Amino acid sequence: MQKIKLHPSGREIDCQTGDTVLGALERAGYALPNNCRAGACGECKVKVLAGQFDQGMVLDMALSQDERRQGYGLMCMAKPLSPELIIEWGTEDAKPKLFPPREDQRFVLVDRITRTPGILELHLRPVGQVMRYWPGQYVTLGDERAGAPARCYSIANAPRPDGEIVLQITRVEDGRTSRWVHDSLALGDVVKLSGPYGTFIGDLSVDSPVLCLASGSGLAPILALTEAALRRGYRKPVTLMFSARTADDLYESGMMKYWETKHRNFSYKPSLTREHCDGMLHGRLPAVIDQVFKDLSQHSIFVAGNPDFVSASVAAVKALGAREEMIHTEGYFGQAQPETAPASHLMTT
Repeated sequence: MQKIKLHPSGREIDCQTGDTVLGALERAGYALPNNCRAGACGECKVKVLAGQFDQGMVLDMALSQDERRQGYGLMCMAKPLSPELIIEWGTEDAKPKLFPPREDQRFVLVDRITRTPGILELHLRPVGQVMRYWPGQYVTLGDERAGAPARCYSIANAPRPDGEIVLQITRVEDGRTSRWVHDSLALGDVVKLSGPYGTFIGDLSVDSPVLCLASGSGLAPILALTEAALRRGYRKPVTLMFSARTADDLYESGMMKYWETKHRNFSYKPSLTREHCDGMLHGRLPAVIDQVFKDLSQHSIFVAGNPDFVSASVAAVKALGAREEMIHTEGYFGQAQPETAPASHLMTT
């Protein structure tokens, strides 16, 4: 058992042998930003002030050699080696607002719906205790025995009393897990979910207009966030812009119309990139946002989709005045398989 100390507060948490720093922090309820959980995105980068840790195999684009020399590490892969590891983490550390994740929670597949030619929606009911999570978080799903390694999927619905979780999974031809989901999972099958994970969550204290931008299955966490906000009676304008290639790739259109009818402050604006359709925008979202908004300086922005879409969208909203501290992003990275680093790659400070 090791200790992780948060500087400058001095707070300490326990880290079990073999556990990652991120895992230990989440079990203690701390909201360290993270995304890919595989050393690929750099969201969980912090500076290690004292102690030794095994960094594991991470991508140079997420943690450069210069950053390593300065003492930075990616906490999703870092495992403490010394009795105490001191990390630099803000002035408030991160308020203990996340629910501790649990591994291998059993769920039954009660429904599967084809949303688009490439996106399958799963409805999963818990066998035991209901999973507690914040809208915008994600879980891992897989079955090693079936050759489907655990992969990260955003929850597409706000929490419900019966604990049902909705996942929207895009088929990836070279993705073993997505092919297993699309081709093999049947109604009544029991699967195991671990989670919840992630910090792409809404701030309940925010009282500003909201703009949500999504592409592909990046719509999933946006749906959960929007549903939760409208359910609790959020009064400021909420706009959801969704990018798809063709009209066949648009999904949840019925729900969008329902929300627009029931909540006068909600508006849905899809955009198609490969065909024209009356009443819809045409083009990639980053290029058409300025057709809808001229000033985003007072908006809270939520963006979810592939990394290129997220980067371009962030640049576009900043050009319209969006403030850095009010922009929240969730980029979907390829899920690398963690490996143990050789001794020559171990990081010390």
